[in-house]
Amino acid sequence: MSLEKILSISGKPGLYKLITQTRSGFVAESLTDKKRISVSVRQNVSLLSEIAIYTLSEEVPLKEVLNTIKEKEDGKQASVSPKDSKDKLEEYFFGILPEYDEDRVYASDIKKIVQWYNLLQQNDLLDFSENEESNNDKPKDEEE
Repeated sequence: MSLEKILSISGKPGLYKLITQTRSGFVAESLTDKKRISVSVRQNVSLLSEIAIYTLSEEVPLKEVLNTIKEKEDGKQASVSPKDSKDKLEEYFFGILPEYDEDRVYASDIKKIVQWYNLLQQNDLLDFSENEESNNDKPKDEEE
């Protein structure tokens, strides 16, 4: 599954999978407990595919960061806990993305990325290769 169907909903813990659209928003399913919720278009929702991490020279898509963590951890859960100290989280993330902008990427952001990685790993949603292939098949005008 691609990150284009995985959501972070402000004020709600964890991640959600987009199920279907409704007139007033959409229905999403929690990756944690599989409960479905109705989400209003007024709620602050982020698609994981649209999130990028600041570095000193550019913004790196979250997908690339998650892939780097997956390679480092050999496809297993992250070796740090989101509850670890700020220093330990920053040291871990520096090993993942050495160029990350320490002034704009906070320990709370790193904690969230580790939580998201672990949740995606538990749900076997870290294989993004099929998404890249399907995007390459689209005509140019559909990609935007």
